[in-house]
Amino acid sequence: MKLKIGSKAPDFNLPGADGKSYTLDSFKDKAILAIVFSCNHCPYVQAYESRMMDIQRDYADRDTQLVAINSNETKNYPEDSFEKMARRAKEKRYNFPYLRDEDQSVAHAYDAACTPEFFVFDKKRQLQYHGRLDDNHENPAQVTKRYLRDAFEALLMGKMPPLQEVHPIGCSIKWSR
Repeated sequence: MKLKIGSKAPDFNLPGADGKSYTLDSFKDKAILAIVFSCNHCPYVQAYESRMMDIQRDYADRDTQLVAINSNETKNYPEDSFEKMARRAKEKRYNFPYLRDEDQSVAHAYDAACTPEFFVFDKKRQLQYHGRLDDNHENPAQVTKRYLRDAFEALLMGKMPPLQEVHPIGCSIKWSR
């Protein structure tokens, strides 16, 4: 069942690439929580990595938190292993938590389908935006629509995002069989 706008954020308890464990409650002090289903190997994610870090940096002091979750199976996609997640987070200097959903239960709870796929929740942890970061993964200079930033700005002003759903584009989540 698809997570609908207004739905409550499903809880989780996941290990982070930084050695800490995180739950939904770990971010209770943030007015806005953006969860992105991510991974190491997807070229769409790789294209957005620096933009994700820019957004976290730009909104960190504005009561907003971005969290990445990798749910891909690793037998056929060893690049997405927890060890390689930790290495990538360190090498790229991620400024947001990067969590491992080994049993894929969190991806199922969110009904996530691809990487990257963004879910933005307000202070009550109700879904207010679902979709893409922006309209051009290939060239940041040619972005004309900044969906994630627009959602943040609207929510910070107490308004609904101008678009609440934009079809996400990326690599499919690699499910265990």
